[in-house]
Amino acid sequence: MPIDLIIFDCDGVLVDSEVISCQAHADVLSRHGYPITSEQVFARFLGRSTRQANLEIEAELGRKLPDIYHTDLQDELFGTFKRDLEAIRGIHDVLDQVTQRVCVASSGSHQRMRVSLGITSLYERLAPNIFSASQVKHGKPAPDLFQFAASEMKVLPERCVVIEDSVAGIAGARAAGMTVFGFYGGSHCRPGYADVLRQAGADLTFDDMRQLPDLVRRVNADAAVG
Repeated sequence: MPIDLIIFDCDGVLVDSEVISCQAHADVLSRHGYPITSEQVFARFLGRSTRQANLEIEAELGRKLPDIYHTDLQDELFGTFKRDLEAIRGIHDVLDQVTQRVCVASSGSHQRMRVSLGITSLYERLAPNIFSASQVKHGKPAPDLFQFAASEMKVLPERCVVIEDSVAGIAGARAAGMTVFGFYGGSHCRPGYADVLRQAGADLTFDDMRQLPDLVRRVNADAAVG
């Protein structure tokens, strides 16, 4: 089926935030009695919602994380975003070129996306078509968020392509019946990460966002021939 809608993940796809985010989570969790490294945060929680991660952490701790934890994390994260966050290279050019409709489907909160997309001058280009895992019952790797985004945009799942950088996100997109491209151009992606994304079920992988318009055109050309 031809592609009518491009659904972008946010962190690691639109904004190069994953290294910042993993370090902030590790630092603040460790200060609040849950020692963890940024590498462990990456391996365990990349692509998953904060709500899901917190439930898992609280189950291990045997107690709820205090309210001050959430305040500390937000202050740490947003402060670092303001200092260091950049858009993924080429994303503004891509948004100028693609002819399909676009939206965002992220495990992050709306507040987080307002900050990260705002800092990188992407928010005004994508709003109001920005959807968060907070709007559905189950976050990635469940299909709920992608199905919700497609429904809100009034596009059939089989006419959507999802751009994802995480195993959880790829699993969710596949479960939603969508084509999924694995993106490994963020600063958090280590050698061999393309293989990880392919093994998770990505239909193809790419590391330069500027390739996206041509990849979409190729998929649509193949659909026309088929």
